[in-house]
Amino acid sequence: MKEEKIEIRFDDRGLVPAVVQDVTTGQVLMVAWMNEEALQRTRETGQAHFWSRSRQELWHKGATSGNIMQVREVRVDCDADTLLLQVDPAGPACHTGHRSCFFRRSGAFDEPPMGRDVGGGQVLHSLFATILDRQAEPQPGSYTADLLDAGEDEILKKVGEEAMEVILAAKGQGNERLTAEVADLFYHLLVLLAAQGLDLADVEAELVRRRR
Repeated sequence: MKEEKIEIRFDDRGLVPAVVQDVTTGQVLMVAWMNEEALQRTRETGQAHFWSRSRQELWHKGATSGNIMQVREVRVDCDADTLLLQVDPAGPACHTGHRSCFFRRSGAFDEPPMGRDVGGGQVLHSLFATILDRQAEPQPGSYTADLLDAGEDEILKKVGEEAMEVILAAKGQGNERLTAEVADLFYHLLVLLAAQGLDLADVEAELVRRRR
């Protein structure tokens, strides 16, 4: 399909916001700014380049950290004043080490109903978001916050215990018990990912890579 020639509407500073999305998982990784030069460099090299407003200079994402972003497609919104970069990230997008810059939640919202309208993947992502929330803002009496505070060894101990519980449940304790124990193991594995600074999307990306 022939690429459509679109005139980008840069603002009065010569900039346009660029939303960066993992092409494999669909996760939004970061938002940055591009000027005409950054966009041109991105197209020429196939790697994401941005404009740093604080440093007032061109910025090659990953040039220092190695966490480059291979750009698979650049999309333009209906008003031609916002870009969407779909990328293959080589590592975390956020300077904190998180895969995405959007690892925190602001404000309290009702949890989605845990019924047929919420797929398993959504439930896991919702649970992982809650775990990250407890990590960023520990609450008194929170088992998740206490477990994260206890450290890696305690988390690994719990993962090992829950894995053994899954095995025992599978050996004749019935489907209901097995389902409950698998859910416990999933939860503790998500806590481990959070403690290691990893993201559920990292696991999804690896599974997609294996399917290829």
